[in-house]
Amino acid sequence: MKYLYLVDYWVPFPSSEYGGVLSVIAENDSECHDLLLDWRDDYISEYDSRIMERIVNANKFALENEEDSRIVDIFTT
Repeated sequence: MKYLYLVDYWVPFPSSEYGGVLSVIAENDSECHDLLLDWRDDYISEYDSRIMERIVNANKFALENEEDSRIVDIFTT
């Protein structure tokens, strides 16, 4: 079974005030984490260790149909 993860994205002040939502289809938290680390050229890599906390706390929705694991959408400001 796969899940749609809605992960809050952030880069804390004072580095910046970027934020948004990352929509990811993944089988579990670890796979979601790996997908987001592959995407990290668009966020500051020093925050890699904090992304798992955001994934664990993300809203997760079970999918009825089989889907490929992937980043579905990225909205950042």
